[in-house]
Amino acid sequence: MDKKNSFFYKFRLLIQLSSTAITNGYFKGFLTGKIFEGSSKYICTPGLNCYSCPGALGSCPIGSLQAVLTNREYNFSLYVLGFLFLFGVILGRFICGFLCPFGLFQDLLYKIPFIKKIKILPGEKILKYFRFLFLFVFVIILPMFISDFLGNGEPWFCKYICPVGTLEASIPLIILNNTFRTAIGFLYKFKFTILLTIVILSVFLYRPFCRYICPLGAIYGLFNKVSFFRFEINTEKCLNCGICKNECKLDIDISKNPNSMDCIRCGDCIKKCPVNAINLTKIKDN
Repeated sequence: MDKKNSFFYKFRLLIQLSSTAITNGYFKGFLTGKIFEGSSKYICTPGLNCYSCPGALGSCPIGSLQAVLTNREYNFSLYVLGFLFLFGVILGRFICGFLCPFGLFQDLLYKIPFIKKIKILPGEKILKYFRFLFLFVFVIILPMFISDFLGNGEPWFCKYICPVGTLEASIPLIILNNTFRTAIGFLYKFKFTILLTIVILSVFLYRPFCRYICPLGAIYGLFNKVSFFRFEINTEKCLNCGICKNECKLDIDISKNPNSMDCIRCGDCIKKCPVNAINLTKIKDN
């Protein structure tokens, strides 16, 4: 692998851990069971990271988008859309592979040994488009068009589906705060079931949430082909040996589609290519 590309992939786990620690660095929250309410909460984090996590120092882009869409005083947020567009154009799904705390959580589960791994589920080609269904229906359409008598909508994805909120917010707050324990009801049990399903799937299938559900990954994936941070294939070097596809945990044939909207830029293909035919193109090269 080219030396200029090696740093990101050699230290990927360290970068993931650092990003998670930085975005959830309010350690007092984990001791007191209280959510941080400082001014940094007005700033979005790049990855999916629950606003209500006791340690969260910023806001989730999807949560922020829903907060605007469900408020009768606003139609859309230039800040959130601009944030998503900016990070999408610069990094694409590199954010998913390196900066998302829930992505790291799934990666660690997949590393559990002695369990047979599978690459895809039956109907994979259809299932991977479900994240766009969650994006357009649960993140955008339902919050915009279904409202209460005051004209406010509900954050459908965050409230009824998102397992990140259950893992990062609900479980810690229930453990740390007796008030939340007394409020446990059907909704929490339903969302806990979703999280448990993701956890079990993640042990033998790489990143099921990212593949089939994550609306933020769906957005960033749209930018993969045009982002400054993308892959290129040196066709003069490429042997069409299939090693990159075999090594890809998401079953992407990088030699034919190096900037697939499913690619999270984990770099396994780059590390395993025997002839260094997969190159990383960065801003300075464009």
